[in-house]
Amino acid sequence: MILAICVVLGIVAAFLLYNFTLNFVKNYNITGGAGSIAPSFTYNGPTTAPVAGQTAVPTSAANLIQAPAENETKPWDGVSRVNVLIMGLDYRDYIAGDIPRSDSMIVLTIDPLTMTAGMLSIPRNMWVDIPGFDYNQINTAYFLGAANHLPGGGPVLATKTVEEFLGIPIDYYAEIDFSAFTKFIDDMGGLTIYIHHKITVDPIGGKVTLQKGVQNLPGSLILAYARDRDSTAGGDFDRAARQQEVIMAIRDQTVNLHMLPTLIAQSPKMYNDIASGIHTNLTLEQIIQLALLAEKIPPENIKQGIIGPPKQITLGKSPEGYDVVIPVPDQIRLLTNQIFTASGPLSPAARSSDPLSLIKTEAARIQIQNGTTTPGIASRTADYLKSEGLNIIEQANADGVYSSSNLIIYTGKPYTANALANLFHIPSANIINRYNPDSPYDLTLIVGNDWAQKNPMP
Repeated sequence: MILAICVVLGIVAAFLLYNFTLNFVKNYNITGGAGSIAPSFTYNGPTTAPVAGQTAVPTSAANLIQAPAENETKPWDGVSRVNVLIMGLDYRDYIAGDIPRSDSMIVLTIDPLTMTAGMLSIPRNMWVDIPGFDYNQINTAYFLGAANHLPGGGPVLATKTVEEFLGIPIDYYAEIDFSAFTKFIDDMGGLTIYIHHKITVDPIGGKVTLQKGVQNLPGSLILAYARDRDSTAGGDFDRAARQQEVIMAIRDQTVNLHMLPTLIAQSPKMYNDIASGIHTNLTLEQIIQLALLAEKIPPENIKQGIIGPPKQITLGKSPEGYDVVIPVPDQIRLLTNQIFTASGPLSPAARSSDPLSLIKTEAARIQIQNGTTTPGIASRTADYLKSEGLNIIEQANADGVYSSSNLIIYTGKPYTANALANLFHIPSANIINRYNPDSPYDLTLIVGNDWAQKNPMP
């Protein structure tokens, strides 16, 4: 529920200066199994998705999360955009004998080329298609992956679900339990955060009212503040906003040079306190790379978004009759584009560098389809785009005649997608996300009659 990478960044910063990094790089690969930050479990209980008000009872409270599939971790070249799914789990669920769902999800993105970042919160009861399991709340994807012993367990199925829902690749995942988060905040001396409105939260031990203003709060109150969804009219959506406030406060505090002495002094204790509560397929080397990168990204270059009312969702009921959030795909795509492609070729950040270099770096594989009645337009367009440095690998005829051009996105490539959308004046309704990592193309451009009738080609 809270940005696990932020937690890890603080520890990494301490270890870098504490001279522990080399030993951990040699001996630890932060995935499930031997040398993992979190223990790996298997689940032997029910394998059907729970409905509201029901819980699954596993045969063992400790058998919940499978280890990631072999060779699951992807290498990172240090320059490509990285998308990480952050999940929070209430591990008190399995202590009570229940298999956990993801309490909430945030997708973090970092782009080294433009030194920008972003985060997008997904409501836990978003009604989505879970691969292999039909439609359900998005937070049940974790449950189903663990319960059915799928390769990689809950984290991998949750990752696949988010990929298909948002239409973007998710490179890594990280999850943190509430206990580890609370201990981390306490070990760093509490978290200084601005409380925007008076709010009563409910940590374990009794309700506490937080007054408006800047405060330094212990881990238990920060956790209660970030998890509360009953004290304000916005419910889950207000909670998502508070979670992002906490994330930014952690970022600000951990990258502040004044924190380094504390991190150094506390690093052995911090590692021992939270090691069992973090589970990720990022290696320590990759976390260090991301830590050093994230430290350099100014807060004004960090985009924030929450999928919520009034545009991106409507309220509805599941077939069983419980409350769910129904996505509005076109509006969600617009928001996703802002978070994940706002640093594209036409943005201020990209204009400060070379847009063509950004596109060439992506090397997107592009298929062009002729959706017009004009013979040879696909070939002419391919030659034109090649002359501009794009990678056209195939030409074909479309399945019909299109009055306006369309763009199908299979694997992301935000800079190229943004450039094509602007060049061909493609409206958002004609940009289609069909995430498919096995596609031979990254993008398919369907040339419409609008392009055939008016274009800049010689």
